[in-house]
Amino acid sequence: MTGVMLVGVAAGVMAGVVATLAVTARVRPDVAIGLVLAVPTLFGLALLLVSASRRLTTLAAFCLAFAPGWFSVLVLTEVMHGA
Repeated sequence: MTGVMLVGVAAGVMAGVVATLAVTARVRPDVAIGLVLAVPTLFGLALLLVSASRRLTTLAAFCLAFAPGWFSVLVLTEVMHGA
């Protein structure tokens, strides 16, 4: 389970970097933070609540660990660009 969470954080970091490079439209920071944190967390929590097997629980842990990785890239981007 810990390994899956580590992979989830790494995937979140990669998704954050790709999203930062791919999205060129101006997005309000509060909307971006809300989407980055809320969507994977709510999906992971819902999946965790209905999980009946170990595989679904593992997928839920991956989704829950995805948000902090993506959020860290978002924060670092904001800090480096001085916004």
